[in-house]
Amino acid sequence: MNNKNFPEFGNQQNGPYLETLKNYNLPDFILKLVAKECGSEFTEKGRIEKKLQSMNQMAIELLYKIFVKCDEDTSEKYAAYRFYSYIASMYYKCEVLLNEKIPGSSGKNHLVPVAIKENEMYISIAFKKNEGKQVTKNDTIKFYNVVDDIKKGDYGTQLTDAIYCSSGGFKGEAVVNLDYLSNKRAKNPEAKINFKIANFENRIYSLVKH
Repeated sequence: MNNKNFPEFGNQQNGPYLETLKNYNLPDFILKLVAKECGSEFTEKGRIEKKLQSMNQMAIELLYKIFVKCDEDTSEKYAAYRFYSYIASMYYKCEVLLNEKIPGSSGKNHLVPVAIKENEMYISIAFKKNEGKQVTKNDTIKFYNVVDDIKKGDYGTQLTDAIYCSSGGFKGEAVVNLDYLSNKRAKNPEAKINFKIANFENRIYSLVKH
C-alpha cells in the first residue's frame, strides 16, 4: 500500500524504523533537534507518523540509534536526548526548557539541564550524572543544595519536583542521604519538594525512588 504523503527517500529503507519509532511518542523538540543536526526538514503538524515521514533518512536512522538501539557516543549527546525525552514524558503539554539558567535565593544562577514550566512557572527541574558513573552522597548533597536554593528564590515558589537521573546507578549512601534531606523538608508543606531518582537500565528509565 502506497502512501502519497510518504517521502521518496524512505519507503523501503526506513519503513521498519518508522513503524518502531512511532510507538515511542517522541516529543517535538527532540525531533526538531535531530532534524536540525541532520539537515532535515520537519513538519510540526499532524500525527507522529507524519512528523517522522517528513524527516530525511539520516534523521530517522539517528533517532533509531538513540531511542531503539540505545547506542552511545563519545559526546554523550545520545544519552542526553534520552534523558530529555524521559523527563518531558512525565509532564505532558508542559513547556520543556533545556540548559535553563534559574536564579536562586543566594543570587547565583544555576544551570539546570531540564526545567519544566506550567503557566509560566517552574514546577520541576532535572539533572543527570555523566554516563556510567554512580551517583555519590556528595552528588546528592550538591543536587539538594541547588534545588533548595532555587525553591527559596523568586522563581521557585511553584517548584514541586526535583529529579536526578543516572545510567550508572546510585550508591546506597546517596539514596539514604537524599531520603534524609527530603524527609526534613516534609515538615513544612510550603517547602516540600518531591525528590525523585531514576536509573537508565535495560534501555529504559525507571524511578528508583519517588
